[in-house]
Amino acid sequence: MGLWQRFTLIFKSKASKALDRAEDPRETLDYSYEKQLELLQKVRRGVADVATSRKRIELQLQGLSQKESTLEEQARAALSQGREDLAREALTRRSGLHQQIADLQGQLAQLQEQEEKLTAAASQLQTKVESFRTRKETIKASYSAAEATTKINEAFAGISTELGDVGMAVQRAEDKTAEMQARAGAIDELMATGALEDPMGMGKDSITAELEQMASQAEVESTLAAMKNEIGSSEKKPELEQ
Repeated sequence: MGLWQRFTLIFKSKASKALDRAEDPRETLDYSYEKQLELLQKVRRGVADVATSRKRIELQLQGLSQKESTLEEQARAALSQGREDLAREALTRRSGLHQQIADLQGQLAQLQEQEEKLTAAASQLQTKVESFRTRKETIKASYSAAEATTKINEAFAGISTELGDVGMAVQRAEDKTAEMQARAGAIDELMATGALEDPMGMGKDSITAELEQMASQAEVESTLAAMKNEIGSSEKKPELEQ
């Protein structure tokens, strides 16, 4: 395969795909239906034209038949009056009309046959057009339903993907929260047991901290004893005054 043939094939394949994406089956069906209606209208006009021609010939035949009868009556009248020459002339003219009538009757028969065929064709075509219209609407409804379903499914697929991402983000947040809570709990336990030095202790070791705690407790006990003595002294003074 030559380079130009390959290029043509690639171009045609891409153009075909582009047309498939751009084509809406509903529009194509409507267009086909319109073309069938136009064809049906042309057939009906053809039937009307043939019927008009038939009617025109029928009128011509009617006029010629009347003229033929008139010539026959004139020939009889001339013969009764002894004018054989006039009678012969009238019959000669009548003979010419008879040939015209025969030709027109042949044309009339052909037109009647053609009109019947066209009428039958128009009836069959109308039946097919109506059947196509019903099928067209059914296909359009099915396509619209499938299109709506596809869009809904695509929307759900998009939502599912987003929800999956959100779920992963929530899971990561929960994991980080649990990790932070565990670290906070561990630090609290270390602070309670003294395993972790108080940052406000300015570098004091555990012994210094314990000594300060004992001193603080001794101060509390001394203050408490002094308060008890004061209360006891205040209770004894009224007794001495009595």
